Amino acid sequence: MDLAYLRAHPQHLPTFLTHQRIRETPVGGGVCNASRLTLDDGSSLFAKTWPTGPAPDGMFAAEAAGLAWLRSAGAVPVPEVLVALPEMLAMEWVEPGEPTPAAAAQFGRDLAALHRSGADAYGADWAGYIGPLPLDNTPSTGDWGSWFAARRLAPYLRTSADRGALSGADIAVVEQVINTIEGYGVPEAPARVHGDLWPGNLLWGADGRGWLVDPAAHGGHRETDLATLALFGGVPHLDTILGAYQEVWPLADGWRVRVPLHQLHLLLVHTAAFGGGYRSAVRAAADAALRGLPPQC
Repeated sequence: MDLAYLRAHPQHLPTFLTHQRIRETPVGGGVCNASRLTLDDGSSLFAKTWPTGPAPDGMFAAEAAGLAWLRSAGAVPVPEVLVALPEMLAMEWVEPGEPTPAAAAQFGRDLAALHRSGADAYGADWAGYIGPLPLDNTPSTGDWGSWFAARRLAPYLRTSADRGALSGADIAVVEQVINTIEGYGVPEAPARVHGDLWPGNLLWGADGRGWLVDPAAHGGHRETDLATLALFGGVPHLDTILGAYQEVWPLADGWRVRVPLHQLHLLLVHTAAFGGGYRSAVRAAADAALRGLPPQC
């Protein structure tokens, strides 16, 4: 199997793998099993499968749709999806490189261009996933705060509460953030966002560019992508990324105060998916978000 054959017959990839007709090397892949596949013509692919039985219904389709949508903007490098099947996703291999200051500055400019390419509404035209969990992408042309509270905070707060990952006091603080969401509003048109842009989903390529992988793509607020880049230790050269971004598209006043609010969604996803190990991070973000509210709220 070479790349030309794969493009014409993507449905045959699982069969070739089953019969060991393709060299397969395991690599890191988050919640999925991931591997590097080497074809007969020397081309490499990045492939992922669900580790236990069938993948959640629609998960790989959602990722493929998001990658294609981000890639269509022609702004940030995004791997081309070559195989999108219910049981497997395969895309072009990106040779890893180093996170240099020059690459960080280029990524900042690229990310601003991606966000500026926009979206028709908050949400997306496809059912979403974020990590192992469904993501409600029902489109909305209303205000961002109401959409973010209803689609990005409340569902994962409920799941976190149901699994006992948050205390009653934690839940009350997050609910207070949800109930005062209108106080954070900085009206902007929907941006084209990655949606799950923690540092592990920014791949530094050997070509000197930052590549976007593993998206939960949708129309959202651009500050969300920038805020989540600072999570879990932060992406290398974050200040350089932010500086280059602002040269292209300056952020609204007070954006730093709103960082914890934007981070709260992804942190709640972690308590919903993985449990109480992330409880203190949720509480810290919610407390900080409340401190950042204007006095009249």
